Amino acid sequence: MVGMDEIKKKFDTVFSEINKVIVGQEDVVEQTLIALLCNGHVYLEGYPGLAKTLLVRTLANIMDLKFSRIQGTPDLLPSDITGTYVIDESKGKKMFKFQNGPIFSNVVLVDEVNRATPKTHSSILEAMQEHQVTVGNETYKLEKPFFVLATGNPIEQEGVFRLSEAQIDRFLFKINVGYPKFEDELKIVDRFNDKDFEEIALKQVFKSVELVKLQELVKHVPIANDLKKYAVELVASTRNKKDLIEYGASPRASLALVYASKARALMKGNKHVSKEDIKAVAFPVLRHRIILSFEAERKGMSEDDVIKELVKK
Repeated sequence: MVGMDEIKKKFDTVFSEINKVIVGQEDVVEQTLIALLCNGHVYLEGYPGLAKTLLVRTLANIMDLKFSRIQGTPDLLPSDITGTYVIDESKGKKMFKFQNGPIFSNVVLVDEVNRATPKTHSSILEAMQEHQVTVGNETYKLEKPFFVLATGNPIEQEGVFRLSEAQIDRFLFKINVGYPKFEDELKIVDRFNDKDFEEIALKQVFKSVELVKLQELVKHVPIANDLKKYAVELVASTRNKKDLIEYGASPRASLALVYASKARALMKGNKHVSKEDIKAVAFPVLRHRIILSFEAERKGMSEDDVIKELVKK
């Protein structure tokens, strides 16, 4: 396996390739890559027009991953995602043959997942959790690596089927995508009005098999016992801060926090986890796993404001 310096160099190349297409959004890019290294899934929340689809497609191209996109709509059926049996007459007789759906990819973007019905949510969640798809009496394994990125629109509340707390807890990260800075937006306008923009050739940095090996390597990144204790204490504090948090995070958050901090350390080329790694991933790990109290909402606090207080202490 390649050394730490070479891994860091490769990820630096990934960032520079993404920057050819995506302007700014450094935290979003970094957190998405960490989730990919953890073999976890991401819930991405942001307003329309913030290049979420473009980011995921670019990432798939750089890493030699098969990409598919599913548009969440109320009439979307589970079979539209998983696939279905069709009649095959190619060999002179009629036979039922399974035709794969878009879920059979390495990177699956589910756009506006909250517009799909709960029945459709369940088929996506089975694939996420079990890395397999069940159609009728048959079960089909999904190819590795398998990464689901679901997007939600925070401003539309009509005609949506909100994911429950238990369902959204299945995502390793919840990443908030904000508006770009003024300077970045100016660069976006310039870049997309450049006639040569469409001709940008992206370099393929990783092969899919390399990514699978890196996902295995993440498990072996060392973390000191005191840092492990710090991560668990941080998660446990969400259950004790009753004045601001109605419901805290489960032990799944502790696992996610330690695992994600290992992935960040590997990506940065470090030989062990630091406290900075834990603090950096605390926000995407915890923000969808806590429910704020009435008092916190009355004060106008967001999940990130509360997490910031916990990290300070």
